[in-house]
Amino acid sequence: RRPLRYQSLAALVEDPQWPFLFLVSDFSYGTDEYDGEGNEEQKGPPEGSETMPYIDESPTMSPQLSARSQGGGDGVSPTPPEGLAPGVEAGKGLEMRKLVLSGFLASEEIYINQLEALLLPMKPLKATATTSQPVLTIQQIETIFYKIQDIYEIHKEFYDNLCPKVQQWDSQVTMGHLFQKLASQLGVYKAFVDNYKVALETAEKCSQSNNQFQKISEAGLELPTSGDPSASASQSAGITVETALLYKPIDRVTRSTLVLHDLLKHTPVDHPDYPLLQDALRISQNFLSSINEDIDPRRTAVTTPKGETRQLVKDGFLVEVSESSRKLRHVFLFTDVLLCAKLKKTSAGKHQQYDCKWYIPLADLVFPSPEESEASPQVHPFPDHELEDMKMKISALKSEIQKEKANKGQSRAIERLKKKMFENEFLLLLNSPTIPFRIHNRNGKSYLFLLSSDYERSEWREAIQKLQKKDLQAFVLSSVELQVLTGSCFKLRTVHNIPVTSNKDDDESPGLYGFLHVIVHSAKGFKQSANLYCTLEVDSFGYFVSKAKTRVFRDTAEPKWDEEFEIELEGSQSLRILCYEKCYDKTKVNKDNNEIVDKIMGKGQIQLDPQTVETKNWHTDVIEMNGIKVEFSMKFTSRDMSLKRTPSKKQTGVFGVKISVVTKRERSKVPYIVRQCVEEVEKRGIEEVGIYRISGVATDIQALKAVFDANNKDILLMLSDMDINAIAGTLKLYFRELPEPLLTDRLYPAFMEGIALSDPAAKENCMMHLLRSLPDPNLITFLFLLEHLKRVAEKEPINKMSLHNLATVFGPTLLRPSEVESKAHVTSAADIWSHDVMAQVQVLLYYLQHPPISFAELKRNTLYFSTDV
Repeated sequence: RRPLRYQSLAALVEDPQWPFLFLVSDFSYGTDEYDGEGNEEQKGPPEGSETMPYIDESPTMSPQLSARSQGGGDGVSPTPPEGLAPGVEAGKGLEMRKLVLSGFLASEEIYINQLEALLLPMKPLKATATTSQPVLTIQQIETIFYKIQDIYEIHKEFYDNLCPKVQQWDSQVTMGHLFQKLASQLGVYKAFVDNYKVALETAEKCSQSNNQFQKISEAGLELPTSGDPSASASQSAGITVETALLYKPIDRVTRSTLVLHDLLKHTPVDHPDYPLLQDALRISQNFLSSINEDIDPRRTAVTTPKGETRQLVKDGFLVEVSESSRKLRHVFLFTDVLLCAKLKKTSAGKHQQYDCKWYIPLADLVFPSPEESEASPQVHPFPDHELEDMKMKISALKSEIQKEKANKGQSRAIERLKKKMFENEFLLLLNSPTIPFRIHNRNGKSYLFLLSSDYERSEWREAIQKLQKKDLQAFVLSSVELQVLTGSCFKLRTVHNIPVTSNKDDDESPGLYGFLHVIVHSAKGFKQSANLYCTLEVDSFGYFVSKAKTRVFRDTAEPKWDEEFEIELEGSQSLRILCYEKCYDKTKVNKDNNEIVDKIMGKGQIQLDPQTVETKNWHTDVIEMNGIKVEFSMKFTSRDMSLKRTPSKKQTGVFGVKISVVTKRERSKVPYIVRQCVEEVEKRGIEEVGIYRISGVATDIQALKAVFDANNKDILLMLSDMDINAIAGTLKLYFRELPEPLLTDRLYPAFMEGIALSDPAAKENCMMHLLRSLPDPNLITFLFLLEHLKRVAEKEPINKMSLHNLATVFGPTLLRPSEVESKAHVTSAADIWSHDVMAQVQVLLYYLQHPPISFAELKRNTLYFSTDV
């Protein structure tokens, strides 16, 4: 089974090619229930239900919208989250209602046109059915087009009644009864769904056996899409009768349910529409739930056997590339053999066992050099945006679990949330590693693992090489010996759980959230001169990530870097420092990732103890590694302290000064600092791996800040000589230190509400209107930066920076409110992926993924239904 594709109904609605959501709340990926490949042993669904997958009746994963019941049951409360509807400001809520309704009305018109197009071939088909040469029989026609006419008439009536209410809008307008009536007619959709499988099979059989019908189907129905921001010409091309039947009507129910969530959120509780909309939402959700109940939940269970023998030296979970896909393996290093295993799929009540996938006697194990290794099998990397979506969902689930615990919620509800969190953490663990680790059996084949950290790769390599220094003999295990050895793994293993946070006990440290400032001072203990540099890694979401890299200090045995870095922590508990010798030999290229392999001279790790690092003073320490000593200092700043916007006392500079003041003084449309930093990054940093993500040296950034503030004549010369990560860091710092965010304090609440809208048409209407509302200097600068970031993302295969990565870096920087405003948006400092931060990332991502936005066109265009927000 492929990993879950969608994280929310929003993603579902955005992609009309596949309306059904494989989002099963009862999926089990617990440590005792996974099969090592992200799969589970499935009980087959009931006869006749296998082609009707789950439909997610939950609301979107938008930060401010979650109406799924927390009680652990299947029921869904139609009441919006606490603090939304009851706190709606009457005027503002009604304006947002109009935005939601106008967008929905536009998409409703398109849907009606699509239903008309779907019905178009039915009339000529019926006309030929009574002739001597019918294309299809009457029964076949009625089966394929079952209930489409009824659905069309229901929506035509709904549209005709709603349209004049929206066009002649006033604050007293009511339309809840229209939605209530629409929901009450969902029985027609239930009949359509029950007939769905038969209709699809009939259409497919008729296409295969009847050339005339096949031509009608393959020609594609010209389903209208204009005006729908979620549709495109490419999507409308080639939509056949089958695919139209497959998604159009079901897609509409999910869309209507999402709109009801949005309407309730912006409807005052005392408005006459409120109880009617609640009732309509309840009916719609029950309908979607009833479809899901027809499919059997899938469960699996496994237990444990006994085992003993051989000394186990090291074990852990690694991701293996097998048959061009990623599989999670438990790898065991014994004194004379390396064994790769996975948990066997077992029936309920059976003992849990490991299944040996392969083994290599250490006497036969060799590490191929980069130039000797063959190119790895083709494995498609997991899209960055899906990894970021998983992180956001994990963080949202963490917050929900904490709230449940604080409110002493039901243990069943907490367990369900933990299960969902484990599922996402497992997928993240499986799909995030990219560093190749290849081993080879001199008598057979090669095996490839992908690791998250160079540190981890070095640990495994060193442990194996240390054992290989002993006098080892080659051997072949008999099936009985292999069975005994594999059986021993369960008893001897030292790593029992997949390394994800949902496996931790409640009393374990949640880690640090905020910014760790690290100065790498110097290193001693090298036996000869070399070209040396250090990298810094911290753990995040269960795996380690490289966060910073010093300059290469050439031809020395005593390098002195004295470089400061600011590293963002996401629940981190450990800091690792690796010291490398830089290799300039271009023949030593690793074929797995096309990078020259540098030699690790030493590595070390320290625990980030909150008591030690959470002080205002620098804490100096030394890491010893293979006889090498690296001296460094560090201090920690919590997230709420580090992200304060403080206006500059001097208005002569550019940092901490309003953007309108700077552009007016410079007589420019975009501040000089922004133009120069962007130009330099595009000139020589656009292909730099991790540009804008890898931290620049803090002293260099401060030096550039001082030069720009003083408007020094040597700016251009200094820029051309400066490390590109420092220039990228200076640009981020400029936006971070603006006294108010680029997208303004005034519009911040509206951006948060706009991005939470579920209906694409309403969201498009709202988000473009908000851009038009920005002051000109802010808007022009934002559009300038937007186009630059899109150009950076075009080089993603080289620089590894996707639109989602860039949105994660810049979203909070461009949107986080100033100090006065942020008091109204206090979030827990214990969670860097707070709901506010997630929403800020999503706002920027929306504009990054949007087709090019022109300032002139934006100012000229006024959308048909737009209104002041």
